Amino acid sequence: MTTKKVVTTSRRRRDRGFTGFNFTAEMVADAPGFLGEYRANAWATFENLPYPTTKDEPWRRTDLRGLDGSVQIPVQNAFQDLPPVPAHLLHPLVGDQPGGQIVLLPGGMETQVEAADLPEGVIFTDFVTAAQKYPEQFEKVLSSVVKPEDGKFAAMTAALAPNGVFVYVPRGVQVEQPLHSVQWAVGVGLAHFSHLIIWVEDGAALTYVHENASPNEVGQTFHGGIVEIHVGANANLRFVELQSLGDNVWNFTHERARVERDGNLDWIFGAIGSKMTKNFSDLDLAGPGSVGRMSGFYFTDGRQHLDHDTQQNHLAPHTNSDLLFKGALKGNSRSVWQGMIYVAPGAQETDGYQANRNLLLSSDARADSIPGLEILADDVRCTHGATVGKIDPDLVFYLQSRGVSTDEAERLVVEGFFEPIMQRIPFEGVRERFQQAIEAKMA
Repeated sequence: MTTKKVVTTSRRRRDRGFTGFNFTAEMVADAPGFLGEYRANAWATFENLPYPTTKDEPWRRTDLRGLDGSVQIPVQNAFQDLPPVPAHLLHPLVGDQPGGQIVLLPGGMETQVEAADLPEGVIFTDFVTAAQKYPEQFEKVLSSVVKPEDGKFAAMTAALAPNGVFVYVPRGVQVEQPLHSVQWAVGVGLAHFSHLIIWVEDGAALTYVHENASPNEVGQTFHGGIVEIHVGANANLRFVELQSLGDNVWNFTHERARVERDGNLDWIFGAIGSKMTKNFSDLDLAGPGSVGRMSGFYFTDGRQHLDHDTQQNHLAPHTNSDLLFKGALKGNSRSVWQGMIYVAPGAQETDGYQANRNLLLSSDARADSIPGLEILADDVRCTHGATVGKIDPDLVFYLQSRGVSTDEAERLVVEGFFEPIMQRIPFEGVRERFQQAIEAKMA
């Protein structure tokens, strides 16, 4: 007796993952001269680059499946029919009053800046105005730090961002009042893009605050962002960046700062929002004696997924970098931090430090912490560390024994966990925002 071999095949369509957006070349915003050429070249790069998948090392832990490719670019003045920016987002976090403020809106923008309030030569304006009124300065810096070739989403943002914010501080100028910008990414089914360039010339100084924000809405929204920072020789920049996007926003950003000889950058980062975030933050210490400090705060809950990819590149001798990222996680949320300290050949007497600390507040939360070193010089001091742990029950018990409730005890432990980050932040308003986030998440 012979048995007949039966082969069965499944007719179920395989999940092919994210297949792309419905954007076309006609959606690239018109612009005069070099700005139009930049966007056209970025679109060509976007079309040539593949979408990232979990087979790509930087994206192994962040899956694009679930991203809705049918999101649309807002029409002109779309913001007029959408919820306005909450007043608290326009309140200065640094100082009593900003030296100027720009709000990027769906299909438009609002500017509150008086040229008379800024030191002579300082430019704080949008991309379109910069291309028309300040072409010499703007063309020199556009795409000099972040290239469209840096990634699929970088190219898409460069091509499709209808506008952006350009900040230029001339040589030796000290801007006393902080500058402020807000990206208000409101509107279900919309694709928002933001592009920020901060250029601080030699010997100049600036404090800048930028926030990406949106309300909680039922339905998916998209945000793509680029941040380009240049800190000249002997210049100082304090850059505060906050992300408080709504629970259904998919957020993808490429950010890079380049610091020249003896320049100093203090980069403060806070993330409490979005459904999915993939953020690339690169620090290039390009000149001897340059210093960069990166301080990161994040708090997730629900099913949030935040993936931060940081790079500290020591490209010259006698450079110093210091990174500390701390995060707490609740619910089924997940965080990913991938960090790398790179020391180039000849970058002797480098001092690099990176640490990532995570506190799990539920059994279903997960934190992946992946530090790395690539050292090609022999006279360096580079250290790194990563921890993932739960609340110490002995600490909670100690507080309970002093009459503190369980919820209050856990909140105090979480605040103590974040205290090293708070100590690195010189701005009371920013610390208060982080404290409010802790209280809201713990509630």
